[in-house]
Amino acid sequence: MMGMASPRLLFVEDDPSLREAVTVSLRTAGFEVRAEPDGAGIADAVGTFHPDLAILDVRLPGDEDGFDLAVRLRTMTEIPIVFVTAADAIDERLRGFEVGADDYVVKPFATSELLARVRAVLRRSGRLVSPTHEVFGLLVDEAHRTARRGGQDLQLTKTEFDLLVILSRDAGKVFSKTQLLSLVWGFEGYDDNLVEVHISALRRKLEAHGPRLIHTERGEGYVLRPPTGG
Repeated sequence: MMGMASPRLLFVEDDPSLREAVTVSLRTAGFEVRAEPDGAGIADAVGTFHPDLAILDVRLPGDEDGFDLAVRLRTMTEIPIVFVTAADAIDERLRGFEVGADDYVVKPFATSELLARVRAVLRRSGRLVSPTHEVFGLLVDEAHRTARRGGQDLQLTKTEFDLLVILSRDAGKVFSKTQLLSLVWGFEGYDDNLVEVHISALRRKLEAHGPRLIHTERGEGYVLRPPTGG
């Protein structure tokens, strides 16, 4: 596991405009980024930059596409891989997971979605240790996986804590049940009741020490925002 240093991301994307825009967003979010237009510099990147995660575009120029690059990358390092592609065909998504993908983001995507997925994969792989952050009087320490409200420690399960991290890092953003399933459990299309059960349990623990912070947006999902009048 890394220390308190910023996670290092290797980003391979042949479109220069998208490569630059995403790189800026990732760096603004606190990541160190090495961006490459293709797989030519991968060996050097692994040997000198030591990435914690790779974000690979599937449609790359030359002899290697993103899937080929992932296979080669796996011979050099065991870092998690997130694929980014314009192709939403189920066979391509399945091929991505077969070659070791940890997640899959389809273009066009919101930068916030990519950031959330990258953080989720880093957390699941034990490579993300973030500083403490505070929001609406709620103190969340990702390094020690603890949370406090009203001066009291919240006794959260692993899943409840992971949900809280996602909601608190992007306070004010509404997350659908499908998004939370994917970000916390790592899969989609499962029973929505799974999310409801854990959100309800998390709410009870939070509300034992103050007013409601996790709100339901009917037909949309869940959001962490200040109490009414807060």
